[in-house]
Amino acid sequence: MSVAKPVIMTVDDDAEVLGAIERDLRQHFRSDYRILKAASGRDALDAARELKTRGTPIALFLVDERMPAMTGTELLRELRPLYPESRKVLLTAYADSEAAIRGINEVGLDHYLMKPWDPPEQHLYPVLEDLLADWAASFRPPFEGIRVAGSRWSPRSHELRDFLSRTQTPYAWIDLDADGATRALVETLTPGLKRQPVVFFPDGSSLLAPTTRQLAERIGLQTEARQPFYDLIVVGGGPSGLAAAVYGASEGLRTILIELDATGGQAGTSSQIENYLGFPSGISGADLARRATTQARRFGAEVVTARGVSAIRAGSPYRVVTFEDGSELQCYALLLATGMQVRRLEVPGLEALTGAGVYYGAALSEAAACRDADVVIVGGANAAGQAALLFARYARTVTVLVRGESLKASMSTYLIDRIEATDNIAVRTHTSVAGVCGTSRLESIDLVRDDTGERSTLPAAAMFVLIGSTPQTGMIADLVERDEAGFIITGPDLIRDGKRPKGWTLDRDPFLLETSVPGIFAAGDVRLGSTKRVASAVGEGSAAVGMIHKYLETV
Repeated sequence: MSVAKPVIMTVDDDAEVLGAIERDLRQHFRSDYRILKAASGRDALDAARELKTRGTPIALFLVDERMPAMTGTELLRELRPLYPESRKVLLTAYADSEAAIRGINEVGLDHYLMKPWDPPEQHLYPVLEDLLADWAASFRPPFEGIRVAGSRWSPRSHELRDFLSRTQTPYAWIDLDADGATRALVETLTPGLKRQPVVFFPDGSSLLAPTTRQLAERIGLQTEARQPFYDLIVVGGGPSGLAAAVYGASEGLRTILIELDATGGQAGTSSQIENYLGFPSGISGADLARRATTQARRFGAEVVTARGVSAIRAGSPYRVVTFEDGSELQCYALLLATGMQVRRLEVPGLEALTGAGVYYGAALSEAAACRDADVVIVGGANAAGQAALLFARYARTVTVLVRGESLKASMSTYLIDRIEATDNIAVRTHTSVAGVCGTSRLESIDLVRDDTGERSTLPAAAMFVLIGSTPQTGMIADLVERDEAGFIITGPDLIRDGKRPKGWTLDRDPFLLETSVPGIFAAGDVRLGSTKRVASAVGEGSAAVGMIHKYLETV
């Protein structure tokens, strides 16, 4: 994408004068600047706001002082919060020292010029060239993609930033507490900043506090099924679901994958998967998810994101998925690959600060915001180790809290070695979170020693909770058999005392990855007995397709 030229905007209510100044400006500055004109202060203000939403810089305002509805000084006062760094020049019909002094004091006026300015080579161009050179010396070209403007401590801002990061959608984050110009613009869209974040798009359009689905649709992701019926519906877009979508579509099945958030699942939040076969230097979870999603689509699978499944039922011979909005989708066979969700931490004060310094999962979108801050990681498994190493690149200190006596029981040796070699990471064993403190954001964490009962307080700007996970099986709770922890029981585990599961109608045993309902399969972390590794999840997803083919032969 080419960088848009900065703008020079000239404003005058006299059409003849406006035409003349525009002509002279174009003649001299058009190679480096875009020249825009406005016939009134109100028109200029509207145009400037529109340019601000597009991220277009305005280098200089050349404004007539004696306009009837809004004087030049009044206009520049309105424009200053939007474009504080732009150079400001007044045009006057005579030596109006009073207007010049007022402009300098009230709006930071850089210069004023008298009409007429002929010849421009002497009276116009040298002045503007000097001001533009001064502006250009400190100008940094703006990011021309999607911009998200909000409060860093807004949970909704965090959710949308995390979604964009996980879908690898380039965006720029604008903290309204630190950017007064953008804050002034957002105030015109949502007075009092009541609805945030605001997402600005390169075409000048914007969305106020959008839902994840609205944002997904706007950035071009598929959120609706294109057909009413499929051979295979895959619910869940983690490694096992993506593998099933790739193999299902490549082997001729009409396949659709449905994911509530972004594809990749918990693996998609991993900063670096270093023990995945075929990637000796490691690969990030987001990159792996992107590659697999692209591969599935290339084979013809539909990948629907930001759609939640509320229920699943079995008809004859169809399986039916019901979405949160009540709409339905039918198929012959269905694969449950819904994976796991991070277990919630139940301590005082935490719920109110979730998304405002307290985060579940690695929350990679927050890494850069943690620069020179004190960060706490709660958990001792591989995901916690990867998160600690990632945040150590930015944070002043990273403290890992584990309830056990060491990391060895739950973390891979290669991660432990790297953590021990990183100077700004400290591991505190036998330690649990007793509570969190803060008003609008996290400020400190109350800790307790599990072995001695000793209590202490640890200052922290961010806490990332990775304390294990629970299977996401609520939508099929009354349909297929699960164990006490909610994991789906499949294959041989369904046979008890030589008997097939209750309600089983087929004259065969369930296939290896088949649930207690024929034609509904489960793969990956959500399945009882699965190995919680990316490679095994991929293997189960691909293997499930082979069993689904066998099932479809009987339908």
